[in-house]
Amino acid sequence: MQIAVVIVNYNTRDLLRMCLQSLPQAAERVQLDVWVVDNGSRDQSTSMVAAEFPDVHLIESDYNGGFSYANNLAIRPIVAHADAPEYVMILNPDTVVEPRAFDVLVEYLHQHPDVGAVGPRLLLPDGSLDLACRRAFPTPEVSFWRMTGLSRLFPRSRRFGRYNMTYVDPAETIDVDALVGACMLMPTAVIREVGLLDETYFMYGEDLDWCYRIKMYGWRIVYVADAVVHHIKRASSRQRPAQSIVNFYDAMRIFFRRYYADKTPAPLRWFIETGITLKERIELVRNHFRPTNKSHSAR
Repeated sequence: MQIAVVIVNYNTRDLLRMCLQSLPQAAERVQLDVWVVDNGSRDQSTSMVAAEFPDVHLIESDYNGGFSYANNLAIRPIVAHADAPEYVMILNPDTVVEPRAFDVLVEYLHQHPDVGAVGPRLLLPDGSLDLACRRAFPTPEVSFWRMTGLSRLFPRSRRFGRYNMTYVDPAETIDVDALVGACMLMPTAVIREVGLLDETYFMYGEDLDWCYRIKMYGWRIVYVADAVVHHIKRASSRQRPAQSIVNFYDAMRIFFRRYYADKTPAPLRWFIETGITLKERIELVRNHFRPTNKSHSAR
C-alpha cells in the first residue's frame, strides 16, 4: 500500500526539515510518496528540500492562492493518475509524526471500508490535545454555545462541549464530524468521489468543508487515538498576521452561509453573523497588542 503525502510550505524551512525527517519511521509497512508544494518561500526551503530530500516531489508555486489551491496543485495530478497511491494525506510542515502513526491510520481504513477519512491524535508542544483534531460541525446550536462561552465554561457537557468534543477522553478512538487539515488521511477513491479541496477558502475552513462533503456522500470520519502526531503551533505567544485572522473569520462566514444560513431562523442568523464579526474585530485588536514574533505556522 502507498500514501501520497502532500505538504504545503511557506517559509517554514526548519520545521519542514523536522517533519520530513520524521516520515520514514511513521510508515514502516506503507510506502510513502511525498510531495512538497512551496508557496514562494524566501527562506531557502526549496533548496533545502532539493538537497536533503531528493526523493520528494517538489512543486514551486509563484502564486499564493491559499491552502486549498496549493494542496490541489499536488492532489489533482495524483488522483488523476491511473496508478495513483491508494491513499492521500494532507500534512502540515509544522508536524512531527510518531513512529508507525501512518501505519495505524492506514490499517484502520483497511479494516473499516465505510470510513472516508481518518485523523490522528494531534498533540501540542505542551502535551495537550490540539482540540481542532476532532470536531462537530458548527451548526447554529453548536455555534451558539461557542459564541456565548458556554462551551468553555462546561467543557465536560455533551451539549455545550460538542464542537471540540471535550467530554471525550483523548485516548478514545471515536467517530467525528470533522478532522483538521494539519493531518488528514483519505482513500484516493473518496477524493475522486467528493472532489478536491474547495479553493473558495483561502485558509481555514477548507478541511471542515471537505469533511462535510465526505459525510454528505455517506462516509464515516474517525479520529484514531492510537496514531500520534505532534503539532508545533502555539509554541509561544506571538502576534499573528492580521490577514490570517481575517481569513479565519471569513472561512466561518463561508461555511455558515453555504450550509446553514437558509435553514436558520432570522434572529439566530443575525446573532451568529454579528457574533462572527464582533469576535473578528476583538481578535484583531488583541492581536495588535501582542508581542511581534515570527509565527511557525498560520494554522
